[in-house]
Amino acid sequence: MSQQGYVAAPPYSQAQPGMGAYQGGFGSGPTQPLYGHYGGPPQAFNAPPAGKMHLIVLNRTLFLFMLMCMSFRVRVMVQFEAISASNIIYYNIMSSPPPPASSVVQQPFQTPPTSTMAPPQMPPGPQSPHMSPLMSPPQSPPASMPIASQLMAGTSMEGMGRPFPGPPPPGPGGFQQPGLGSAGQPGYPQQPGNSEPKAVDITGFHLDRYLNILIEDDQVKQGGQVFTTNIRGQVPPLVTTDFTVTDQGNASPRFIRCTTYSLPCTADLAKQCQVPLAAIIKPFASLPKNETPLYVVNHGDTGPVRCNRCKAYMCPYMQFIDGGRRYQCGFCNCVNEVPVFYFQHLDHMGRRVDFYERPELSLGSYEFVATLDYCKNNKPPNPPAYIFMIDVSYNNIKSGLVKLICDELKTLLEKLPREEGMDTSAIKVGFVTYNKVLHFYNVKSTLAQPQMMVVSDTAEMFVPLLDGFLVNYQDSRAVIYNLLDQIPDMFADTAESETVFAPVIQAGVEAFKAAECSGKLFIFHSSMPTAEAPGKLKNRDDKKLVNTDKEKTLFQPQKGVYEQLSKDCVASGCCVDLFLFPSQYTDIATMADVPSHTGGSVYKYSNFQVETDGEHFLRDLRKDVQKSIGFDAIMRVRTSTGFRATDFFGGIYMNNTTDVEMAAVDCDKGMTVEFKHDDTLSEETGALMQCALLYTTISGQRRLRIHNLSLNCSSQLSELYKSCETDSLINFFAKSAYRAILNQPLKNVREILVNQTAHMLACYRKNCASPSAASQLILPDAMKVFPVYMNSLMKTAPLVGSTELSTDDRAHQRLSVMAMGVEDTQLLLYPRLIPLVGNKNTLRLPATPVRCSEERLTDSGIFLLENGQSMFLWLGQASSPDLIQSLFNLPSLAHLQGHMCALPELDNPLSRKVRSIISGLLEKRSNSMKLQIVRQKDKPEMLFRQFLVEDKGLHGGASYMDFLCYVHREIRQLLT
Repeated sequence: MSQQGYVAAPPYSQAQPGMGAYQGGFGSGPTQPLYGHYGGPPQAFNAPPAGKMHLIVLNRTLFLFMLMCMSFRVRVMVQFEAISASNIIYYNIMSSPPPPASSVVQQPFQTPPTSTMAPPQMPPGPQSPHMSPLMSPPQSPPASMPIASQLMAGTSMEGMGRPFPGPPPPGPGGFQQPGLGSAGQPGYPQQPGNSEPKAVDITGFHLDRYLNILIEDDQVKQGGQVFTTNIRGQVPPLVTTDFTVTDQGNASPRFIRCTTYSLPCTADLAKQCQVPLAAIIKPFASLPKNETPLYVVNHGDTGPVRCNRCKAYMCPYMQFIDGGRRYQCGFCNCVNEVPVFYFQHLDHMGRRVDFYERPELSLGSYEFVATLDYCKNNKPPNPPAYIFMIDVSYNNIKSGLVKLICDELKTLLEKLPREEGMDTSAIKVGFVTYNKVLHFYNVKSTLAQPQMMVVSDTAEMFVPLLDGFLVNYQDSRAVIYNLLDQIPDMFADTAESETVFAPVIQAGVEAFKAAECSGKLFIFHSSMPTAEAPGKLKNRDDKKLVNTDKEKTLFQPQKGVYEQLSKDCVASGCCVDLFLFPSQYTDIATMADVPSHTGGSVYKYSNFQVETDGEHFLRDLRKDVQKSIGFDAIMRVRTSTGFRATDFFGGIYMNNTTDVEMAAVDCDKGMTVEFKHDDTLSEETGALMQCALLYTTISGQRRLRIHNLSLNCSSQLSELYKSCETDSLINFFAKSAYRAILNQPLKNVREILVNQTAHMLACYRKNCASPSAASQLILPDAMKVFPVYMNSLMKTAPLVGSTELSTDDRAHQRLSVMAMGVEDTQLLLYPRLIPLVGNKNTLRLPATPVRCSEERLTDSGIFLLENGQSMFLWLGQASSPDLIQSLFNLPSLAHLQGHMCALPELDNPLSRKVRSIISGLLEKRSNSMKLQIVRQKDKPEMLFRQFLVEDKGLHGGASYMDFLCYVHREIRQLLT
């Protein structure tokens, strides 16, 4: 309560006292808050007038009554009821503004009835004689349920293509009073048989009961099970669940995941619900060993069969007619003649008799061998090449980094990726060292010693030798070993500290052009390029810009040289992977611009030391060199009539509005594609999408990788919400927000994220939920944990305006997330906190992760936390000396030295088991993670606590409880 007395509540677009998190609330946006949504322009919902803060004169009775009310803690009402086979959670929150977190008292709570967490399985309906099993329509909902197809009042949303379009157009808008279940209003009538709500304390309830239980339940129900893809619009298991996929006509969820598996039939419904319609595609996703690799189809010189009109490739959605002599395209409905070589008779079901013999007719994912028509200049491509480019300036020599790299390459080059069944890799290798000038090396197999050639004119970069620069490793192994032994000694006495950067990339481009091949540059660099050369950078790290409208410039790359380099790299099939070892600001926003547009990766090791960071770096390098990859790639996403792909996010380059270009695409890269209606979709036929990726294999073969997916369509919003996937939704919101901060103030972006969350939940309540008290917060079953993910996203470094955060770290995380798949963003936003040792000082392995909150830590506990980027081993100050002895061979915790980053290899069961868990996690994640060991209440513990995402952020950001109350108040404002 204010010291001045009770005050009028501020407009809902402003932060409440006690939210205590986001600076200026969740971003004190414009007078009309932005409601950028998917498929229409942002809406301006009328808020109460801002006004000034006024004292309210209270009579004695009312004053005492309000004091009594404030003494009660916030409580929640939880009620489970079945509405159209969807579970809903009700939270009854007091209608007054939320109290500060410190006023919420921990008390025991009652456990509500267990709800069914499994996503609904929709059985295939009856098939027509000429309908594939995949095209079977879903069962119709009961006729008694009215269709929620009316628009909310005042929602004129034409012309919006993405969630962060900028300032909203003027004009009124708002939700009408819901009137749920009444005549003439969208929504569902009250359902009979609902159990009475049970009161439980909101603190410690929601996530403890639903986030981890949701994950565990999905693992119990679907873990180890076979997920078959023969049902249209089937929601897959969670990304945290271990399952096996059997491809029976739709792409595996490892390749494609969607924000919802039931699209709204009309653009009006899409505007009304504001749930983004998107797919996250990982075309090269790794498959477990127990799943079948993609089949390769070779149609010879004729090439793959495709539709004459829309150019979609042959897939299970093509319907053969006229005895098999023609087929109707499932995407554009064009009727095509079947080529003579491809003709086959139909069976009594109207299906080709070779249905199961042709992968392109019966599987969701497969590959075609491409013909010369798909190759540059109608020539088959050469095998790709890897060029290792090492910064040999003073810092890298002194730190021992150069020697570490050279020693590692001797063994790593033996493990270059190779085609299945091949004894050796076809990838060629080359070597460059540089500081202010570039040194190229001739390592031709016939030479006794490697030869160095120096290019000092960095303004006009060229490759001084063609023969002997890119070689087969096996043929030139002896010369390469000789070179790697000599490089550290050649530059041992260097005093050169200035470096170039853009000319290094340009040299790689020129080398690939000369060799007429594609490939990847591995650049090991340590400082901002300050030498006089194209691409020279200046320090522009200005902390005064933080929390201003100009803060966005910190994330924007400097234009000019690097922008042109990105275009040149993509055109030449030159992917750039950057390994950075900075000791100060290096302008990652600019230096990483080329890698981020070419399908490459950026790895950052601040204040690198070989002893503590060497193994962490080498794990990243090994993964990066050996990962599955395709080169010189072009991707196009085709859809059936009624909707289309409109926007793309990822480590990509686009020269037009349809073709996604990548110099390379590896198994960890994910592209997010947003869809928009351009006509009405049919519930009977559903919606189809096809991702076609043209690329060059590591052996130099041109191929087409095809992924197909069929979705349901519905005129009922309840079906859309029931088919949502929270992990995919948050991937889309993260990428949307991270791209938006290049052009908008952070406070506006944060505001939009909150409003988007409130909009989706308000629409659900208005159109799909049973009548309930206005004080109840209602979440769809499929979006139970969405608020905690959204709150965590808003506390990530790029979205928190704090001068304490490194500008380079913020830019690096922004670029990393833009290329992530669903699994990686889910783990990043809600880390795994694993208790290894509990209160009784006993080992509990394998342990189940617990909520990411300080309240879950115990003084005697030992916890492992990881989020795919960082890893911590947290030791409680009362940890048993016996356990410390077993783990570290030390008598007590006090003897543990700071900044430890590895467990000693001790021969005892506890040490072996903990090391095994850590090794298993490092193996599963796409990036390596440096283990940091922290003691409770030591200064380094602050680094660990910033990953406890349910608590208030160290640099700004609400606790989960405060955020939930805040969103609930936003929803109520929208509905009144």
